Amino acid sequence: MKYLTVFFLLTLSNIIMTFAWYWHIKPSNGNYSLWNIVLISWGLAFFEYCIVIPANHFGANSGVRPFELKIMQEIITLLVFTGFAVLYLKEELRLNYLISFIFILAAVYFAFKR
Repeated sequence: MKYLTVFFLLTLSNIIMTFAWYWHIKPSNGNYSLWNIVLISWGLAFFEYCIVIPANHFGANSGVRPFELKIMQEIITLLVFTGFAVLYLKEELRLNYLISFIFILAAVYFAFKR
């Protein structure tokens, strides 16, 4: 249960952070000044921090190791970004990206293997 709760919170925070970092590169989002982009992104990042900090705190207090937390965060980042890039930015998911993700998943397997 602890991993599921941490996974959910990390996923939610990552969805918010992915939007904070990349929403403005979609061509149809208009011409915002760099300062507007920064302020909007910082506003989104505030809410991401309100979720990710408790997720890491809860995970650590529940016995999830720091390396496990970081590895979970990185794989969630890849999954969320892939969905964001394909669905929101309309980017093509190419074979070389999928192969790269498979190798990263293999690394996750070895990191959690005890």
